[in-house]
This record gives sequence, structure tokens and C-alpha cells, in this order.
Amino acid sequence: MRLTKSTDLALRVVMRLAVLEGETPTTREVAAAVAAPYSHAAKVVTRLRHLGVVEARRGRGGGLGLTATGRSASVGWLVRELEGAGDVVGCEEDPPCPLRNACRLRTVLREAQEAFFASLDPIVVGDLVTAPAGPVLLSLSARSSG
Repeated sequence: MRLTKSTDLALRVVMRLAVLEGETPTTREVAAAVAAPYSHAAKVVTRLRHLGVVEARRGRGGGLGLTATGRSASVGWLVRELEGAGDVVGCEEDPPCPLRNACRLRTVLREAQEAFFASLDPIVVGDLVTAPAGPVLLSLSARSSG
């Protein structure tokens, strides 16, 4: 299974914020640190805010921060929310697959997708930023602000 670009970026944003305890970078700074276009990062941050994973404050002293919910969120839950409930294959696309009413592949792929998500359920966001990822994520700060 391959994650969408938005989910990939959302996970990178969350990981970046997880290592910046007490710091509140702007969306632009986070986008630069994770090598993403600002406009895409802004959309992802909005989605993460709606999920209660990220908080954003405007004005002087504002910026982004990971919420307590975000820090302890299951990666499986987060990926499910970001990816949505769509099928792995496009059985109902135009034109619809002629096998869709009798196909067993769709069910097998849905089960495999759920197994993929379930394998991510025990992992929380905080787990993603332990060594060796944490130090690398912190070093991105020096590159993006320098």
C-alpha cells in the first residue's frame, strides 16, 4: 500500500513538531524543514488541526504545536483518518470494473489494508521521533532557519 502525498507530508509535519517541544514554528518554517511546498503544508496543517493533532496560534508568539492528543495519537488511527475509507482499487471508477459484483480481490485487498493499519495501531507519534529519527529531525531546524 502506498500512502498519499498528503498523508506522507502530514506524518512528516507531525514528526517535526514532536521533536520541537516548547518551540512554535510557523507553517512556512515547518514546510521548509520537511522539504514541502508551503501551500501543500498549509492544507495538511489545516487537516491536522481539524483532527485535534496540531494547534495553531496566530500573531506574535504564535505558531504550530503538537497537542497532547497529537503526541499520543496512534499512527494507525492517524493514517486511517488522513487516508479515508477508500478502497485500494478503483472498482467503482468510470468505467466500473465488470468483475465488481463477483470479485474476491476487493475483499482481500480491503483486509490487507486493514492489516496494514492495524500494524501501525500500537505505534504512537512519540515513538516515531526516538533515535535515529529524532536527531535528524532536530538537525532540520538548523538547515531551515540558517
